[in-house]
Amino acid sequence: MLDMAPASCLDGGDPAICAADVARGVTRMLLRHDLTTMGEVPLDGGRRADLMAIDARGQLVIVEIKVSRADLLGDGKWPDYLAHCDRYYWAVPAGFDLSPLNGPAFLPERTGVIVADRYDAAIVREAHTTPLPAHARKRCTLAFARRAARRLTGLIDPDAITG
Repeated sequence: MLDMAPASCLDGGDPAICAADVARGVTRMLLRHDLTTMGEVPLDGGRRADLMAIDARGQLVIVEIKVSRADLLGDGKWPDYLAHCDRYYWAVPAGFDLSPLNGPAFLPERTGVIVADRYDAAIVREAHTTPLPAHARKRCTLAFARRAARRLTGLIDPDAITG
């Protein structure tokens, strides 16, 4: 069972801290399901996924984190992410009002919902799997792998990465 999100998440606290807590909980949950996750992943078209994960079969998952209702309702760019993943989830802190995510604008027949705190997460609505076309899968998988390798190289030798 998830702990309640800190009051700061839903009561006007620092949204960056809340989003980091949600990302941490989601990452832990995905790892238990054998999905390896990377945060802040640039996508074609200038978009950036909050979390992207890959499973042992090569399926790609994108998780968009929302910690405020205004951010959720004001996000018109998220459908662009569907061309970069097999499954798409919204992740929100415990106590978040999920009702907007059930509306047609958020494609509940396609998108999943995860509720998270800093320690764990739970899938409350499974995402529908829509397989990527082969050419898109190859492009997205190679971009994911190269980004992960560059980040690892930067940890080993920060001076080696120039941009």
